[in-house]
Amino acid sequence: MSSSSSDPITTYGFTAVPASASALLTSTPAYPPPSTPAPFIPVSETPIPDTPLAKRIQAYAREHLPEPTYNHSLRVYHFGLAIKRYRFPFPSWAFTDETYFLACMLHDIGTTEENQRATRLSFEFQGGLLALEVLRRRPEAGETEMEADAVGAVGGIATREQTESVAEAIIRHQDLCEVGKITAVGQLLQLATIFDNTGTHADLVHPSTIEDVSKHFPRQKWSNCFAATIRRENSLKPWAHTTALGEEAFPNKVLGNKLMEPYE
Repeated sequence: MSSSSSDPITTYGFTAVPASASALLTSTPAYPPPSTPAPFIPVSETPIPDTPLAKRIQAYAREHLPEPTYNHSLRVYHFGLAIKRYRFPFPSWAFTDETYFLACMLHDIGTTEENQRATRLSFEFQGGLLALEVLRRRPEAGETEMEADAVGAVGGIATREQTESVAEAIIRHQDLCEVGKITAVGQLLQLATIFDNTGTHADLVHPSTIEDVSKHFPRQKWSNCFAATIRRENSLKPWAHTTALGEEAFPNKVLGNKLMEPYE
């Protein structure tokens, strides 16, 4: 569900939540362990936002991302909304589906061959900077100027607050901390990307949801593809932020993703 609130903190997902996923899911009083298993939520129940901005960014991602990465981005969107509906049906988590969709579609834009070689920045930081640019870019000459949508974007241009929320989430989507806070949209992006990449927190998504999402957006040997991306960046940039997850431990964990193995 999208938020109808005019408060940018809620609307764009800036609510501060624990950075530790385990603390968020099991320890804090506001988020008790679930009493029922995850429900089956098919792709049809988590539609892509039908807004000029979402359409523009989806087209941008389709043009610039390799197909396996593009499919991964869409899986992260659908898995994330399934997780949100199941575990975080709270007003403070009522950020717009559009904001989360933008973060999903752009979160790995820094991993492309072109973007990795264009900068010495780690791919998450490069991705955040690119998101700041792309989301605020005005329509190209000849494109139709569209009316403002429900959250204020005109002609497919994101508001400043929405742009900053997306960039923050992208920059921190591999910042798996055990202390401190993170934005709600950033935490959901982390949970869904790690879920798709490593199978962590397998109980957050119903097996039939995994099957349906994977059918719509095939993995195409994603585990091998992403592990190779990790190793390529670490080779090009030995200082890369991804090394904080373990130079060998992280790609090996991706390759050892048993939850998603049947769909590879």
